[in-house]
Amino acid sequence: MTPAPASSAKKYPCERCPLRPLGVFRDFKPAELAFISKFKTGELTVDRGATVLVEGNHSAHLYTALSGWGFRYKLLPDGRRQILNYVVPGDLIGLQGSLTGEMQHSVEALSSMMLCVFERDQLFSLYRNHPGLAYDLTWLAAREEQMLDENLLSVGRRSALERAAYLIAFLHQRARSVQVYGTGKAEIPITQQHVADTLGLSIVHTNKTLRKLIDRQAIRWFDGGCEVLNEETLCGIARWEGLGDQRRPLM
Repeated sequence: MTPAPASSAKKYPCERCPLRPLGVFRDFKPAELAFISKFKTGELTVDRGATVLVEGNHSAHLYTALSGWGFRYKLLPDGRRQILNYVVPGDLIGLQGSLTGEMQHSVEALSSMMLCVFERDQLFSLYRNHPGLAYDLTWLAAREEQMLDENLLSVGRRSALERAAYLIAFLHQRARSVQVYGTGKAEIPITQQHVADTLGLSIVHTNKTLRKLIDRQAIRWFDGGCEVLNEETLCGIARWEGLGDQRRPLM
């Protein structure tokens, strides 16, 4: 399944972006905001399960997630999947393909999503004329590497229980920082298969591990996702101090 074409009309102009007022994002200078507003061509609505970007393909666009959840993954030739990381509002998608010529991983919508669409061929104008925005792109790439480092630590050295606790606490804190939950429950739309494909565990081992978190009343599992009940318990099991309060760029 592929996403629908981008709308040429901007339902959410950059000047009235619903994410920009959130305290987690740094402010733009007026000239930067004007450039980004021209850089953006519209929005793209994506259904749950749709493929946004495909490994090995070229894309003329970059995207920023405006709402919803997604995930990045790679496939082995026999279809086995490794989920690399997850996408929440404010995340930039497709930069790798813009710089290397083709995507080295795929991106799928975990829920319905709305994406801001940017023309890739304007990227070098950003680097030439807006060093502050160029630094932001570097920061975002370095942050993605940092998150992958932590995920590799989990897969390589954390126990299965620690891995699961870390993953859910990590997703919960990222979602909360951009107010994904609103005033509702802290529900993350992942299945046990997503967890298994992220942590490198069998589905049976994943089920037994998540049951331990349920028994400790750290999470509640339901059809289509999990609800975080006790973040402190999850972080304690994972031996993880959390993301911290550092402000970050928004493209």
